[in-house]
Amino acid sequence: MSFIDRVLQKPSYGWAHENGDLVIPTTGELYAEALARINVFATRKNWISAISWVMAACLVPFVLLAFFKFFSIPLFLIGLLYSMLIMSTHGTIWFHRYSTHKAYTFSHPFWRFVTQNLVLRTFPEEIYVVSHHVHHAKSDLPGDPYNARGGFMYCMLSDVNHQSIAKDLTEDEYARAAGFLKHTGVWINTYAAYLKWGSIASPFYTIGLWLLNWAFWYGLFFLVGGHGLACALFTGAMFWFVLVRAFNYTGHGKGEVKHVEGVDFDRRNLSVNQVRPGLFSGEWHNNHHLYPSSARAGFLPFQLDMAWVYIFSLYKLGAVSSYRDNKKDFLKKYAGQKSIVISQP
Repeated sequence: MSFIDRVLQKPSYGWAHENGDLVIPTTGELYAEALARINVFATRKNWISAISWVMAACLVPFVLLAFFKFFSIPLFLIGLLYSMLIMSTHGTIWFHRYSTHKAYTFSHPFWRFVTQNLVLRTFPEEIYVVSHHVHHAKSDLPGDPYNARGGFMYCMLSDVNHQSIAKDLTEDEYARAAGFLKHTGVWINTYAAYLKWGSIASPFYTIGLWLLNWAFWYGLFFLVGGHGLACALFTGAMFWFVLVRAFNYTGHGKGEVKHVEGVDFDRRNLSVNQVRPGLFSGEWHNNHHLYPSSARAGFLPFQLDMAWVYIFSLYKLGAVSSYRDNKKDFLKKYAGQKSIVISQP
């Protein structure tokens, strides 16, 4: 098998049937896989699969306090804004365009660290980055870790069921997988440590940064607006934790062909340009699949791209030293066309 077919841990139900068709597991099979993948008592190598769910569990007390002790309409709206605009845009800026696609570079590691920690942490970079490279290589095909054709829960549980790296990579394969994260500043395990922990990222770094990040933001939120504001914003982070998984399903047409003429130009996959994710986070997803390494994805006049606004602003301030922007190429090739001459495989 090729490296891209081996780099992720294969689920117990597999990616494809013998005839090549996608395996669509039952809901029970999906939950059974999830519970097995987060069981750190079975093997400590499951820690990387479990950690984001542990983070989510730790958010629950803040959610309960936000709704049953500190609830107010203004705080609710602030939490919703934090989730749908700030957390969402940060996901595009950090995880998507920088960590995965290297669409821009920072002039100094300080700015990278600031951007990494602009919001509450809810999952480690490794879970997103490696699997997203596979997603682009195998979009909507068996092996795509959040294949919308597999159904809603296939995508919702993908972070634990499909996005962890394989635990039996060779040293060369591991070095290649680790290379996906070297530019992010994540502390990377040696091959010997990978064999022990089953991950690229050091668990000590990952957990330590999480705790420091939460302590800083809770303290700042508390100083600004007390426990009520802090709990509201932590609740917003919990909402985004769920919302981003749903996007993996809706962003590819819920597994169906839903391209719109004059809007969705890349027909090689099921990705679509949706208005809400586009306006709120710059996630014009069909454009992104057409130009994955572009720091801007809002190409058409109505496609506001808040993630690009942040990146370009940092460039003007000198914090970003370079970026790739494919808007001119897009307009040159596709402006005025209804579709491009490529079709669904």
